[in-house]
Amino acid sequence: MSMYQLAVRRPVAIGMVFLAIIVFGVFSFTRLPVDLFPEIEAPVITVITTYPGVAAQEIERNVTEELEDVLSTIPNLEEIRSESLDNSSIITLELDWGIDMLEASDDVRDAVSRARQQLPDDIDEPIIQKFDAGAIPIMIFAVTAEESYHELETILDDDLVASLNRVPGVGAVNLFGTPVQEIQVQIDPVQFEAYNLDIDRVSDIIGAENVSVPAGRLDIGVSSYNLRTNTEFADEREIGDVVVAYDEGRAVYLHEVASIRTEYEDETSLSRVNRGRGVAVTINKQSDANTVTVANDLHERLPEIQDRLPDDVEVSVLLDTSEFISGAINNLSSVILYAIMFVILVVFVFLHRWRATIIIAVTIPVSLVMGFIYLALTGSTLNIISLSSLAIALGMVVDDAIVVLENVMKRLEAGDDPSGAAVRGAREVFTAVVASTLTVVAVFLPLTFVSGMMGFWFRELGFIVVVTVVTSTLSALMLTPMLASVLMNHKDDQKKRSRAVQFFVSSFSKGFGALENAYGRAVRWSIRRRKTVIAGALGIFAFTLAMIPVIGTEFMPVSDNNQVQLEAELATGRSLEFTEQVIYELEEIITEEVPELRNMSIRAGGTGMGGANPVYQINGNLQLVTLDERDRSVFEIAEVLRERVEKVPEINHLQIEAGGGGAGSPRPIEVNIIGRDFEQTGVIANNLIDSMRTIEGVRDPRRSRGDDRPEFELNLDREKLAGSGLNSASVSNIVRGTMDGLVATQFRRDGHEYDVLVRYRDEDRHSLTSLEQVSVMTPDGRQVRVSDLGHINEVMTPPNIERFNRERFVSVTAGLHDRPLSDAVDDIRDQISQMDIPDDVEIEYGGDIEGQEEGFSGLLLVLVLSLVLVYIVMAGQFESFRDPLVIMFSIPFSFTGVFLALLITGTSLSVIGMLGAVILVGIVVKNAIVLIDYIRLLQGQGMKVFDSIIEAGKMRLRPVLMTTLTTVLAMFPLALALGEGAEMWQPMAISVIGGLSFSTLITLGLIPVMYAIFHRKRIAAE
Repeated sequence: MSMYQLAVRRPVAIGMVFLAIIVFGVFSFTRLPVDLFPEIEAPVITVITTYPGVAAQEIERNVTEELEDVLSTIPNLEEIRSESLDNSSIITLELDWGIDMLEASDDVRDAVSRARQQLPDDIDEPIIQKFDAGAIPIMIFAVTAEESYHELETILDDDLVASLNRVPGVGAVNLFGTPVQEIQVQIDPVQFEAYNLDIDRVSDIIGAENVSVPAGRLDIGVSSYNLRTNTEFADEREIGDVVVAYDEGRAVYLHEVASIRTEYEDETSLSRVNRGRGVAVTINKQSDANTVTVANDLHERLPEIQDRLPDDVEVSVLLDTSEFISGAINNLSSVILYAIMFVILVVFVFLHRWRATIIIAVTIPVSLVMGFIYLALTGSTLNIISLSSLAIALGMVVDDAIVVLENVMKRLEAGDDPSGAAVRGAREVFTAVVASTLTVVAVFLPLTFVSGMMGFWFRELGFIVVVTVVTSTLSALMLTPMLASVLMNHKDDQKKRSRAVQFFVSSFSKGFGALENAYGRAVRWSIRRRKTVIAGALGIFAFTLAMIPVIGTEFMPVSDNNQVQLEAELATGRSLEFTEQVIYELEEIITEEVPELRNMSIRAGGTGMGGANPVYQINGNLQLVTLDERDRSVFEIAEVLRERVEKVPEINHLQIEAGGGGAGSPRPIEVNIIGRDFEQTGVIANNLIDSMRTIEGVRDPRRSRGDDRPEFELNLDREKLAGSGLNSASVSNIVRGTMDGLVATQFRRDGHEYDVLVRYRDEDRHSLTSLEQVSVMTPDGRQVRVSDLGHINEVMTPPNIERFNRERFVSVTAGLHDRPLSDAVDDIRDQISQMDIPDDVEIEYGGDIEGQEEGFSGLLLVLVLSLVLVYIVMAGQFESFRDPLVIMFSIPFSFTGVFLALLITGTSLSVIGMLGAVILVGIVVKNAIVLIDYIRLLQGQGMKVFDSIIEAGKMRLRPVLMTTLTTVLAMFPLALALGEGAEMWQPMAISVIGGLSFSTLITLGLIPVMYAIFHRKRIAAE
């Protein structure tokens, strides 16, 4: 017994099965966490090594190169990048996708251990970090204050951080930019020398006196007591009372040679929020938490926290990633709802029966909820990839039901009873339905084999579409016949129609009947003029090839995520006070030019990954109101802002980025210049930047290596050091401690810890003379000045040194506005070809240029594999080699429609657009399969080949047009790209709409002709 016979005979049982699927699907949907993208474990491991007080070139030679030598031998290594900065080395390892990252981390840890003996003894232990998407904050609060500004760290620790940590799903809360108190021990160098002291020794003494350690046990009678030695400092006075030396039997106290006071750390950064001084509070969620739920709970907690804070302390939301996520998810949900409405409308217009429309409509929720079940079973999230996958599948899930129900209705109109019509109608199209579904599977399954980050996205997309389409096929072959046998009676709907509806139905039926007859005549004419039709088809295909160079290409569309990023660099060496004045000017410009501004944060200096940012570098983040609240896009706002900021004379380098939130980069252009010589690669990079500024659409070209900056270099005389019993390391430590200070211990007060910093007084450490006068104690107790051990030179050094696969390089990156990436890259290649590049310098392209090449090559491989699999499926289903070839002729002309649609809409061909072209392979053949299958069915009933072609064309015209319209209209809301995150899928929707529409016209005209050509001998014999 076939599945459709079983469904018709047991309607209640089958109905309950599909009802259970819907219930389980709805239950799964309510439990799905919401996020922007699927959780991705990127195969990236970073090794960070800190070496305080050492310049970038020394870091490269003594740390980075040593580590690279061993790290380059680990298994599954794809590429290795490094950046050597002052005080730190950052090495990034990119491994093969899909490997066990725990095992890879162990391999890296073992390699670092092997290299440890070659590294300097006084470096900090290397830190090994795996890429963690959870390390990216989901929210950032801005806290501003006036009188309470300097107490913010204590206030926020007590009243904000603790409260936020109690919110379910919050993983970590961190403060950035808060003024930090410390206990400063400011040494008088004259007194120090008088008592023959040095900073290392005093720092050790202070640390040794501030302890609380176990001292054993004491048994007294039958009782036993723990002993503890507790000499922790209770206040600053006790620190000053520490004995640091003896002078002729008299104790010398610390307060005699230094002043002890509570101060704030030296200001090396400036943080401003909404034109006031402020700090940032970042919130990270737990890995399994729902981003939107956590953000909503944080918003609810905020008023309660605000009430507990001092009146002048104000907390505001600086960044909330859940807004973009919610906007994107809601937008896609609306897209799906609109698509469902369009699909139902098309079905009703063509079938003009409410019962038939309801039967088709039931297929939609049954299929879609199976996608939710799949997400729940695989532990995935509800994100823009999964929802977009459902939107893509939506137009296809009703195709099979339309084909089945349309044929059932023909059997009803022919006089069959509902049960007989349901069984016979399903049987006649069974082969076509199964074959068309298998072709969709043959296209989407290969997507799951794409490698890299795109592979993770395509994998979820491929599996969800396959699951929903297979479910829709089962529904079409079981639920649709069952419902048709119960609900359908070709006279019932007619009895209840109003005159207006009856007039519409009658007019539509007459009009469509005339269209069928006209189409039949057109097919007859085409078959008799086969050469003319083939020549026209070849001309169209030649036109397709000619369009390819005209359409620009790009990697991925960039989304309007309501943010603009600004980075401005002043002249090297500018002070924080000078930078602050420039920030005031920038704030004025931004306020004037961006009325859509919601929040603004600007920062100079501070610490980043691996080291400190220079105080002459300004970083700004502008958070705008949502897209539906403004008339301008972030890209337009960025252009206007750039025109004003470029005129600020103090800014040497400017970089303004708009948008993000997807795989595409706001700075898609990256040219890597690989060479050992700093000066040589620097000149080439500067020349390239000058050339790129003249290229249309290119914005803010900038090189990755900063300008050389002045540095004082202390050159020690090894002979003099040896004569004094000293070495370079010990003298360097003394100098560093004198200038920057040494943290001797931590002082506890009121539940908070403060560093105790030992260093010279401010007036004794801000000149070259002060540096030269620093005293170093020799092992025999003598004091030797630094000036007696060496000399000081001023040199120019690079602030950072980058390496790629163990070779030095410098990259030039740039943004792009209103121009295809391929066109800009062609111009850049032309400019580089005119430059004099030495033989020992290589030019390579990275960023979106590299991503585009990898994405296109991966999808091209999928396309070829899909074509082969589609042919194999059809050949096996039809038991024929020729008929599948006829069907395959519909595919090339879908690409014509793709290129035409992209050209008309001014859209570049991106990886997502090409994905649409690949998807079309599985969609366009469905119409041809329906047509060819019916031709074969009629021939099996004894009809002649020529007549079967004409008759099948007329009989299958309605389902072909219906399935085409449902898919096209389902994609239409995506193509409009209205709302957050919609830009990402717009090229794919445009590709599918254009390709399917054009291919349908070609299918209806060319496929009958090609079938006649392949069977011309039989036609001639008849």
